[in-house]
Amino acid sequence: MTVVTRFAPSPTGFLHIGGARTALFNWLYARHHEGQFLLRVEDTDRKRSTEEAKAAILDGLAWLELDWDGDVIYQSERAQRHTAVAQELLDGGNAYHCYCSPEELAEMRETAKREGRRALYDGRWRDRNPAEAPAGVDPVLRLKAPRDGDTVIADSVQGKVRVENAQLDDMVLLRADGTPTYMLAVVVDDHDMGVSHVIRGDDHLNNAFRQTQIYTALGWDVPQFAHIPLIHGSDGAKLSKRHGALGVEAYREMGMLPQAMRNYLLRLGWSHGDDEMISTDQAVNWFDLEGVGKSPARFDLAKLTNLNAHYLREWDDAALVEAVMPQLEAALGRPIDAAGKTRLMAGLPGLKPRAETLNDLAEVALFYVRSAPLPMTEKAAKLLNEDGLKVVADALSDLNALDVWDEAHIEPALRGFVEARDPPLKFGALAQPLRAALTGSTASPGLFEVMAVLGKEETLDRLGKCVISRQPPAS
Repeated sequence: MTVVTRFAPSPTGFLHIGGARTALFNWLYARHHEGQFLLRVEDTDRKRSTEEAKAAILDGLAWLELDWDGDVIYQSERAQRHTAVAQELLDGGNAYHCYCSPEELAEMRETAKREGRRALYDGRWRDRNPAEAPAGVDPVLRLKAPRDGDTVIADSVQGKVRVENAQLDDMVLLRADGTPTYMLAVVVDDHDMGVSHVIRGDDHLNNAFRQTQIYTALGWDVPQFAHIPLIHGSDGAKLSKRHGALGVEAYREMGMLPQAMRNYLLRLGWSHGDDEMISTDQAVNWFDLEGVGKSPARFDLAKLTNLNAHYLREWDDAALVEAVMPQLEAALGRPIDAAGKTRLMAGLPGLKPRAETLNDLAEVALFYVRSAPLPMTEKAAKLLNEDGLKVVADALSDLNALDVWDEAHIEPALRGFVEARDPPLKFGALAQPLRAALTGSTASPGLFEVMAVLGKEETLDRLGKCVISRQPPAS
């Protein structure tokens, strides 16, 4: 059997964390079994579905690098097929028209409420002659569901789950305006797409019983269901925006890396021994439904950030430069030239330990790609007072005389400079103004490393322009 999974989001909002994890689990299961991962957009709710939401879902999946097989299927384009299947059910005696008025349905609900039972449709039109239908009432089409026995689901996560058929009423398949309901459309689409495994949140478990009844009525094979516990906040409460339940695009804007996001989502409800750091290749090799837990996972933004920091440090430098360049260029308001890119690449080893996200990295790396003279933080500007500027200006000649420009030669040259002063300077009296002039800040990687990365020409240019630009005007 070819494994076929699907992700079927409704485009009524962003691709949220729970949806992203569902997509990941479906993608991994399909790739593990060398099957297919399909994408279906369930856009039948025309009032709430938006083109912006559709685009956000596709963009979010692309950013997570969850590639789907074939074209995107839009449920709204399949209404005729859904209606045709409903007609088959009607023709085969497995469905019937119901002419209940809204008032009758409201009365059923009120009666059930008074009697303390579930508000189920009472089946009054199930075996009634349509010739008795009241004039001017457009009927709905209902499934003639079994009344006796149980509907049983052998769920790959939840185990064997059953519900008495007496607890399920005759669900609506076609509304009075002829449009198909969600229950019918999902079954028809999954069948026509050849879906073998339906992996989704356990908030859909009740739907699975009703959908199984439709499969059975049509004589179709029921897919293997796997209902995953939902994600909660770090406090155990239902996940909400205060816990970090944002759209995938928000985490991208925070500077998270897609590979870190995949690893974190994978560990939200699935485990492989004690492994925490799991590459995508390992995940594809290891993923199975047996590893999915039965308890809700807890989302923790701090853990995601820590994991992201690890991936940032381990990521290929060339790829990391390309990833951070758009943010740097946006901050500069101009493209980064080849020299700036070279400095950025050379400086990454000293920058990565100082960052947890791409945003952090862009912030600490910005000085490498700025043009002199650099803007100064308030603390840096204070260091470049008259004394600070003088010591920077005096050090320029010693630095200019260096023939070999690397950390091993820069450090002794600067230490020799402070020791030769009369009286000798503390090294900080030189290092702090130099750092401020070269980076515009009081915090950076090591001074000798910064100077080596900048190179002799850029270092001397920045120091010289700093001295000139910060000289008080002549009186």
